[in-house]
Amino acid sequence: MNSLKYFSFGDVWSPYFLIFILAVATLYSFVVGPWRTKFSGAEAVSFGRQASFYLALLLIYLVHGGPLSLLGHLMFSYHMTDMAISYMVVPPLLLYGIPAWLWRSMLGRPFLKPFRFLGQPLIGLFMFNLLFSFYHLPNIHDWIMVHYFIHAVFYVLLLLSAMLNWWHIQCPVPEWARVSPLMRLLYIFLNSLILTPACVLIIFAGSPLFDVYNDPNVWAQAMRYCVSGNSAELLARFQGPSFFGSLSAQEDQQLGGIIMKLVQEFINIGALYIVFMQWFRRERREDDELPIESVGEPRLNNV
Repeated sequence: MNSLKYFSFGDVWSPYFLIFILAVATLYSFVVGPWRTKFSGAEAVSFGRQASFYLALLLIYLVHGGPLSLLGHLMFSYHMTDMAISYMVVPPLLLYGIPAWLWRSMLGRPFLKPFRFLGQPLIGLFMFNLLFSFYHLPNIHDWIMVHYFIHAVFYVLLLLSAMLNWWHIQCPVPEWARVSPLMRLLYIFLNSLILTPACVLIIFAGSPLFDVYNDPNVWAQAMRYCVSGNSAELLARFQGPSFFGSLSAQEDQQLGGIIMKLVQEFINIGALYIVFMQWFRRERREDDELPIESVGEPRLNNV
């Protein structure tokens, strides 16, 4: 974090992005508060759900506009920390924070009908994992990092695909759930499996893969989109990303891959536990609700 002392307040805290995040938070507070009477079937939103949404916004700001965003341009390990928070932590927080009645209102619009095929579980499973793996192919990653508009669009696409992925694990609208509890457990396992090759490539590569964290000229070209000054000025001040870290480029890369995989596994283990316990409690509740005369009779369970 000492690296941040070399940059201005605006470089570190991105005031304009902060204003945007605060505007979204304000809009949400009105929609789930005084404006909710305008929505069909609207109910009061609990403090926990609201806190979940606000926490998601805070994390989005930190990793895409705040200090972690800048650090993610300096070291690959911070970049992968940003990725893990953005696409493993933020999506379930957003899904939980937005109430079912608001999802029904937003996604029930007629113009969205042609896109309903995106709700297929296999699309949710593969879209995010393949986009994430594609993004971390060395040449693709370096190219996206030095093209600001493409970089912004791709990050939004990753977030939307990550939310679609998490939708089938944590569907916020009960009647829209397409995946049974048993299949959700398999879905979570496959999520972990499909992303593994990208992490293995990064961790066990014999040399640094990404020029944006290894080549000073490419690094300076990417940095000019998030800090003041042009590429020549940045190189004159810092000489490249190695100025900011004690780790070599390869060690930083390996650490980044390890961080991503560990966060993913930690989140997946938590999701497996929650899904299993919800399934177990539902089965227990259904058993307890059986009439006495039906005890001992065969019963088909949905899996």
